[in-house]
Amino acid sequence: MITEITSQLAAHREVIARVEQELSPKIAEMVTLLVETFEHGGKLLVMGNGGSAADAQHFVAEIVGRFKMERRGLPAIALSTDTSILTAIGNDYGFDMVFTRQIEALAVSGDLVVGISTSGNSPNVMQALGLAREKGCRTIGLLGKDGGCIKDACDLALIVPTNDTPRVQEGHITIIHIVCDLLEKKMFS
Repeated sequence: MITEITSQLAAHREVIARVEQELSPKIAEMVTLLVETFEHGGKLLVMGNGGSAADAQHFVAEIVGRFKMERRGLPAIALSTDTSILTAIGNDYGFDMVFTRQIEALAVSGDLVVGISTSGNSPNVMQALGLAREKGCRTIGLLGKDGGCIKDACDLALIVPTNDTPRVQEGHITIIHIVCDLLEKKMFS
């Protein structure tokens, strides 16, 4: 068992090292897009399925509440949290529309929309990002594997370079924490 633990921790360190080497400039760009969005009166909308839905909620909680610094709350919504909306849309329009319908209702030009997908191929995230771009929103994908079809549907794609879903999710939450820390420092220090 110790060997397996050691192996998994080594895989984690390897992925995080690749995130540092390959994605640091894109993480900085994501922070810049967030700062610009908030400074110009826009809001952040974040979506994902399963573990990525949990990451979307975590990200938004850090933005609306706080990460480390006492500061005012910033406008952000996790599109995966309202079970009444999700089940109504899923029932009436189909699961592929659960995020698109919310983007239709909530997103305006100047907002920033983040789609999280470990595979990069979640149809409902892909469709919602496409509509967000049509509405004049800037779009970011937090993706895994090879970025899938979503990498081309967003303005900025941060692709955690591994096919191992748990390692992708660990990369995503690490990126989210770095972004939240830098956002607070840039906007409130």
